[in-house]
Amino acid sequence: MSSLESTLALSASGMQAQATRLRHVSENIANVDTPGYRRKTVPFESMSLPGDGLSQPSGVRSGAVLLDRKPLPQIYDPGHILADESGHYLGSNVELMVEIADAREAQRSYEANLKMFDQARQMSQSLIGLLRR
Repeated sequence: MSSLESTLALSASGMQAQATRLRHVSENIANVDTPGYRRKTVPFESMSLPGDGLSQPSGVRSGAVLLDRKPLPQIYDPGHILADESGHYLGSNVELMVEIADAREAQRSYEANLKMFDQARQMSQSLIGLLRR
């Protein structure tokens, strides 16, 4: 696999992983007020791309979705349909500010990978144009 192809594959794997992360962050934000909802996180794993022949990792992928094990907050609202006899129910452990920060980080990382992908694509097109002359 050529360097440009490796760069394209690496950038594409980064974009795919960040898109998955952003999808789960969006789900967390959408469920910030859902009783009993646990925050989802997505770890990244190194991977070797097919045909690169390198012993070092040359890509990234998202791993299995993990649920945040932080305790769910007890919310006092005796009128809530899920409230127990003491008037409490379990809320969500999603922190909106953390999710917004994660969304921005994922978006910026996605954009950086997209820029790298576009530059590698432009370079490969330039090389093909030179070879055709």
